[in-house]
Amino acid sequence: MSNSSLILSPVLPLTSFGNVLMFLFSIFLAAAIIFLNLSVFLSILLNKALRSENRFMYMLSTCFSDICTGVSYYYVGVLDVRDSFDSPMRTFYIVPTFLGLSYMAILAAQADRYHAVVSPFKYHQHMTRNKTLLVIFIYWVYAFFIVGAHNLVTLGVAKKITSIGTFVGNITTVIIMIGLNIKLFIIARFQLEREPPSEERDNKRSSVYLILVVAAFFLATWLPIFSHVTACNFIGKTCYTFKNEGTDPLRILPRINASLTPILYIRGCTALRATLLTKVWRPCCGKR
Repeated sequence: MSNSSLILSPVLPLTSFGNVLMFLFSIFLAAAIIFLNLSVFLSILLNKALRSENRFMYMLSTCFSDICTGVSYYYVGVLDVRDSFDSPMRTFYIVPTFLGLSYMAILAAQADRYHAVVSPFKYHQHMTRNKTLLVIFIYWVYAFFIVGAHNLVTLGVAKKITSIGTFVGNITTVIIMIGLNIKLFIIARFQLEREPPSEERDNKRSSVYLILVVAAFFLATWLPIFSHVTACNFIGKTCYTFKNEGTDPLRILPRINASLTPILYIRGCTALRATLLTKVWRPCCGKR
């Protein structure tokens, strides 16, 4: 490995106006991901009522993993980094894991809302906040267990694990996510509308619609790379065709989603928005 291969440089040579714009876009995207997710994260922590609801625990998990995604994007997105198995600049599978954790959090939140609406009595009886935190803890541990497995085995075995796991996992979870979205839409559109007007019904409906929109945006930004990677693994060819992460549109899309998700949270939850404006943004602006 030559020393020249380890020299870090911008995502593209800053020799043209277009390249400079791409460089600035990467910096702005990383900053937006961190700022928006940190804002939502702090808002939930500062509001005891929000912390008492299970769905906000999944929001906390999503925001934290996306903050890590934003911080890491200053490396893999702003700089000329190819995050592949054989790259000297690789992140040892850690950076993609943060994106995967957001994926698992949204999938778990969908299942949580489905259970809460379909079987509200059983849900409130069995799904305590401690159990919700246990679910979150389990998928975080599982994710980094996979990271450890990738880094402890040989390169060939790691590629096989990724190939099989990606092919099976992507197809299975996408089908589950789409299925849950359809079921939640039917519930929100027909079942909840038949219930008598009440604050509980409105809360259920808003929480269902919020996770529906979040999951829809997630699928829209993730399906291109899922389809690409799955197809490449199926035919046995290399999937990484771009110079680096920061110029690959299929890998930029999930990062854009990491900045869109907190915006959707803020837009779709009145209590969260009020806390953000009064306890997070306004005090910060006042100090300045």
